[in-house]
Amino acid sequence: MTPPQRQRRSTGAASDGVPAKEGEPSNPERLFVIGGEGGGDRADLDLVTLIVARADPPVSATPEQAALLRLCAAPLSTAELSAYLSLPFSVVTVLLTDLLAKELVQARAPIVRQKVADRNLLEAVMHGLQKL
Repeated sequence: MTPPQRQRRSTGAASDGVPAKEGEPSNPERLFVIGGEGGGDRADLDLVTLIVARADPPVSATPEQAALLRLCAAPLSTAELSAYLSLPFSVVTVLLTDLLAKELVQARAPIVRQKVADRNLLEAVMHGLQKL
């Protein structure tokens, strides 16, 4: 006799009763409510754009906007914000566009490193690895 197989619990079920796949939101309507219509222009943000809060969350801010402002006390990339809030990147960009329009956050391009590494540094690393 074989023991019963365990089944994974799902975080939620879709409206048709089928469990949602891992990593997919179980309620897409909630994302529309969080992001609003989002029909206007979006800010030009990519995954590595750094976001820094310029002010504390106002009383009129939604819970998600307040969470974004609290997280952005120190510079964070939009990818990190998306991960910390467990929201899709597109929803985070809609929220950040609204915060940028209200001048509550500032978007900065990431620090660009040299395109070509310094030859002396590469040689020092190579010699260090050879000594191991």
